[in-house]
Amino acid sequence: MMRCFLKVVGLTLLAMSTTPRCGHGAERPNLIVFMTDDQRADALSCAGNRILKTPHMDRLAREGMHFRNMFVTNSLCAPSRATLLTGLYSHVHGVIDNKNRSIPADIPLVSDYLRQAGYEVAFCGKSHVAGALRDRAWDYYFGYRGQGSYMNPRIAEGTKAQDVEYTGYMDDIVTDKAIQWLRQRRTKPFCLFLWFKAPHRPWTRAPRHAGLFQDVIIPKPPTYDLRALGSPGKPRAFHEADNRIGSFPDVPSLERFVKDYYATLVAVDENVGKVLDALKETGQLDKTAIFYTSDNGFFLGEWQAFDKRFMHEPSIRVPLLVRYPPLIRPGSTCDLMVLNLDIAPTMLELAGIAVPQPMQGRSLVPLLRGLSPKDWRTDWLYEYYEYPGPHSVRKHRGIRTERYKYIHYYEPPEEFELYDLQNDPEERHNLYGKPESQALVRTLRQRLEELRRQTRDPEVK
Repeated sequence: MMRCFLKVVGLTLLAMSTTPRCGHGAERPNLIVFMTDDQRADALSCAGNRILKTPHMDRLAREGMHFRNMFVTNSLCAPSRATLLTGLYSHVHGVIDNKNRSIPADIPLVSDYLRQAGYEVAFCGKSHVAGALRDRAWDYYFGYRGQGSYMNPRIAEGTKAQDVEYTGYMDDIVTDKAIQWLRQRRTKPFCLFLWFKAPHRPWTRAPRHAGLFQDVIIPKPPTYDLRALGSPGKPRAFHEADNRIGSFPDVPSLERFVKDYYATLVAVDENVGKVLDALKETGQLDKTAIFYTSDNGFFLGEWQAFDKRFMHEPSIRVPLLVRYPPLIRPGSTCDLMVLNLDIAPTMLELAGIAVPQPMQGRSLVPLLRGLSPKDWRTDWLYEYYEYPGPHSVRKHRGIRTERYKYIHYYEPPEEFELYDLQNDPEERHNLYGKPESQALVRTLRQRLEELRRQTRDPEVK
């Protein structure tokens, strides 16, 4: 199995690392993690989207911090979710694709650390890992297996309960149950994972939004028509992937699917607002550190594509908004590169818990305070493993720096991509193979191997 996390070490660290480091009697924040499914970084109005209006997401940015360079290390549902929960790379926690979605029992989740340290912990919604997280300990659980259904879904209340059909729209139902739990009286701080189904395919709208965006025109991205020209500059691994708009009955056109995609996010935004209202009504809003993010990005017509998986910017960039008034200056932004690996250690530090050594992310607390550590990351490793599989995206890994991106499709026939993101943010001009890029390629290739070793990739030769 592709992981090198020792069982004994993991359990020992769980016991050692959950002693709160905050002073005696100090109030620890409540924690909420909102997660959407397939929401790209600019699919909210505070990121400049001129069609989609998300006032409640925007409120989190206005009253907290908006991270404008947030990335996932594996742009696929189960691996990304496992990474957020563990603070580990896919090749360490073992959930490398959507085929094997089991997080090994000997690897603690951030919820395990929090619960042992005295938090009440709840999970509501979509986990998309094997067993739907029912093999873990929760003080409250309301979740479902697999993708679930947008309308009249089957959900279990309790890890040992049977799945029961609920009437209504999935994310409304899950949110209402989460709010019921939030309103309970308690003597401990709480942590809630509220993970929405939207905006995952098939982008079923809430009935109240049936006519939303009816008269709106969805513009083509600048690179949309380049797919018809054979995706110039792109390797075969990219332009032969099975992700073309118009090739699937449920993705007939750019305009139809993007409008539905946006409409499901309007429902998410409304549900975020309901949670914020409940927190305010119960006096918990400013005592709660709120994270809002997604499991991966999504192509919305770039190169005539939909879906994710590739290392290109629409696929790897996701939102990250954090609101916690005792720590964050309202309206803050951060342009340093942060990763889904960083959320678990950030939650632990906020809770006063020592971050266990095997976690591979870095706490964002210094950034939330408005600091810019001189040793903050300037590059990071990406990996994708699910091939053969849906959409026929070949295995690849790569390195993204603050300026450059190097992608290696490493199984025969090997192919490469290299972009100067400063001068080519749309990734139109593949510089790999150009004489003037040879030195840069050598540097990036060497650094890629260093990052693989540093992150304990068992496939490093």
